[in-house]
Amino acid sequence: MKSRTRARAFALQVLYEVDMAAHLPGLVFQQRLEDERIDGRVMLDDDLIEFAREIVVGVSVLTAKLDHAIERYAPEWPFDQIAAIDRNILRMSVWEFAVSRHTPLKVAINEAVELAKEYGSDSAPRFVNGVLGSLADHENEVRQALVIARSGAKD
Repeated sequence: MKSRTRARAFALQVLYEVDMAAHLPGLVFQQRLEDERIDGRVMLDDDLIEFAREIVVGVSVLTAKLDHAIERYAPEWPFDQIAAIDRNILRMSVWEFAVSRHTPLKVAINEAVELAKEYGSDSAPRFVNGVLGSLADHENEVRQALVIARSGAKD
């Protein structure tokens, strides 16, 4: 697994726990880092830890807006029926290409599909690719809605 993919996987695990158990993102992030160090499996250097932290914080702050964008631009997939792991993969990918904008759209989609292969069900990669394809068709509108939401979140 590529290094940035490992950072995304780490962020996904944090976001999944936050989503399922309603734990605080910062605490989950720190606990996972400590668990890795205790087990001796430090798989992320400082730059990758910061990248994962950016994803976790970015997605956490905009979760409701990300969910709304996914619902709005991919209505053929009822959001309340999306598996939690897939939901968090989608949130991360949309945040990366629409808000952070450090990751090109195609790369964000490919990375999401790879995470879906690793952590989702057998049908998850195709599902994630389909939903993100629908969102990609509306990339500018999604970006505008989320950038406005992000600037509002800072006020």
